[in-house]
Amino acid sequence: MHSAFRVCARAALLGAFVMPLSETVRASCGSAFCSINTNWNLQGAWTEPGARLDLRYEYINQDQPMAGSNKVSVGQIPRHHDEVRSVNRNWLGTLDYAFDPNWGASVTVPVVDREHFHIHNHGGGQIPETWNFTELGDVRILGRYQFPAQQSADRLNFFGLDFGLKLPTGKFDVTNAEGDTAERTLQPGSGTTDVLLGAYFRQSLPLEAVSWFAQGMVQAAANTREEFRPGPRLTLDLGVRYELSQSVGLILQVNTVFRGRDRGTQAEPEDSGGRFLFVSSGISYALTKDVQVYGFAQVPAYQFVNGVQLVATRAFVVGASGRF
Repeated sequence: MHSAFRVCARAALLGAFVMPLSETVRASCGSAFCSINTNWNLQGAWTEPGARLDLRYEYINQDQPMAGSNKVSVGQIPRHHDEVRSVNRNWLGTLDYAFDPNWGASVTVPVVDREHFHIHNHGGGQIPETWNFTELGDVRILGRYQFPAQQSADRLNFFGLDFGLKLPTGKFDVTNAEGDTAERTLQPGSGTTDVLLGAYFRQSLPLEAVSWFAQGMVQAAANTREEFRPGPRLTLDLGVRYELSQSVGLILQVNTVFRGRDRGTQAEPEDSGGRFLFVSSGISYALTKDVQVYGFAQVPAYQFVNGVQLVATRAFVVGASGRF
């Protein structure tokens, strides 16, 4: 029974690691971050109290307009501006500290490197407009409480709660070389303070070298800023990790995102929000007992966008984590 479980887990993870070489990821006009979960405390890679530093790089090239669940061509569905392409290169640094087996906190600082191109339809003419910027995004502060572990002969169960804020540290008035302000979904920050609430469950099966987790998180704006309020967001992650060896771990995740429409006179409610389901597979390698590197690729299993929005054909994440 145990050996069969091990073989099935290994085959599933190896197969899933190959699959993302075909297609990927979501977004609205220009705003995009990967929904891949790289919380190593949650995934059980590191569980001891202490500090951890994670540096993650994301690449998302959005060049495919989509309406509902269908791909469309640029300008096929008339809009005030026709979205053509957004290239997102995001850097995220996370400092996490586990005070003890129960309490912990993390701070995530994003830097957004974004190139965006669209065609402005004005007075019967088509005006190309571009933005290219590298800016600080919105910082996220998250606390957690993990209840005492429940242990049996062959498994270890953990349940915890997450709570925190997304702060309005990113600019929301970035302009291009012509002095035109980018639309709010393209900006590096939303300008709002958002509340974060979530819960997670993790189970370790040491005899099988397998652990799995489930996590849900709600993000909702607590205010409106300069006539803009981002839509609420619900993320649901389900993942499994198989320790192929003492150094190599294989990871498979299913990431679900539900996002409501943006509101306000500076918003585009008809072209924001949607429902997304992704499969993410990755691999981690322990350089030492305190340092690991990792890589992920993500593909969409289902996408439905409100109005017309850009999606990507590829999304990749690479990173490194260390504890001290």
